[in-house]
Amino acid sequence: MNKNAPTKLVGILHQRALMLGFDAFGITPADARPDLPDKLQTSLEYNWHGTMDWMQETALRRSSPKTLWPEVKSIIMLGMNYAPDSDPIADLSQTSSGNISVYARNRDYHQIIKGKLKELAGLLVRHGNAGTPGTEVKVFVDTAPVMEKPLAQSAGLGWQGKHSVLVSRQHGSWLFLGAIFTNLALPASMESGDACGSCRRCLDICPTDAFPAPYQLDARKCLAYYNNEHRGPIPHKYRKAMGNRIFGCDDCLAVCPWNKFASQTREAKLQARSELTLPPLRQLVDLDKEGFSSLFSGSPVKRLGHARFLRNVLVALGNSGDISLLKPAEKRLEDKDPLIRGAAVWAVQQLASCEYFSRLHTRYGVGEKDLQVAREWRQSLDPSAANGDFNDGAPAHPRLNN
Repeated sequence: MNKNAPTKLVGILHQRALMLGFDAFGITPADARPDLPDKLQTSLEYNWHGTMDWMQETALRRSSPKTLWPEVKSIIMLGMNYAPDSDPIADLSQTSSGNISVYARNRDYHQIIKGKLKELAGLLVRHGNAGTPGTEVKVFVDTAPVMEKPLAQSAGLGWQGKHSVLVSRQHGSWLFLGAIFTNLALPASMESGDACGSCRRCLDICPTDAFPAPYQLDARKCLAYYNNEHRGPIPHKYRKAMGNRIFGCDDCLAVCPWNKFASQTREAKLQARSELTLPPLRQLVDLDKEGFSSLFSGSPVKRLGHARFLRNVLVALGNSGDISLLKPAEKRLEDKDPLIRGAAVWAVQQLASCEYFSRLHTRYGVGEKDLQVAREWRQSLDPSAANGDFNDGAPAHPRLNN
């Protein structure tokens, strides 16, 4: 390959990336971040990953691109804007509706981005082999032990903000990231510098104080995990803070001042579906498994499964203050799944009078066989009766700290 060929190839790839719908493009050498092992180890030593054991198990491969693929020389980082057309913070006030994180209001971004990455990677192989036979690629979209955010910073797409998420001057906090590893040496982009300055908005807005310090996130306090990845009941001390969030939490992203430069996503498949934008809790709490699968077909929410989804809905329902939702919640006290029954106990207790709740306990709680649900009844009747909390110390959303 002649000396000008790599630069020409980068131009071809960049142009094609824009045509495919990517909004940010950059290249970093595979060895550009020798600090990654120490950053990851610090996070693990402080146990900020909580019970996300896969972070510990994949720490070696995650610590350096070359441990994942020794032949990699360059990494092409790409970003796709998914900015909403309105302010997600305003959605928190719609307490009788379910608040779904912006990224999950339409198609699963993994599917959308991976196909486009493969097409771009194929173009790279064809052009690369013309000058350097044996050109190879590997494609990753948040499904492998790759630390996308620091690599994206090295590639010039933006910088990791104080909330640990990548921030772009053009797109704010709303970028999905994808990576193409290649054994071809390509010209590197200029690394992005930090532009957070003295701003603390993302840290100060967090309802659970999940940031021990700027640029550090203790996943064990983040709401995004508890309604997204966590398997058991939502810990009591986080239920009120959950508000109407039934999947994810956008607070620290939405409040970033750099979002003022972001425009609504131009990718049609990432634009919010109307039925997933603040759906009524009254509708959601009545969904059976088939209705749940149908409503969230193609959405990341579907990965929750019916039981965890209703757990989230019932917590939001309990926070709604909407007495008209008491009867729908009461119906779930008879659900076959103990995770749903337990959440229903808390939701009903939040909405019902003491006398009415006591009658419900006599009807449903006295004969409860599941120990966890029985504990919910006891703690709802007498908060001092329960010692500790359910699975406290669980981790947060996979976006965190990478």
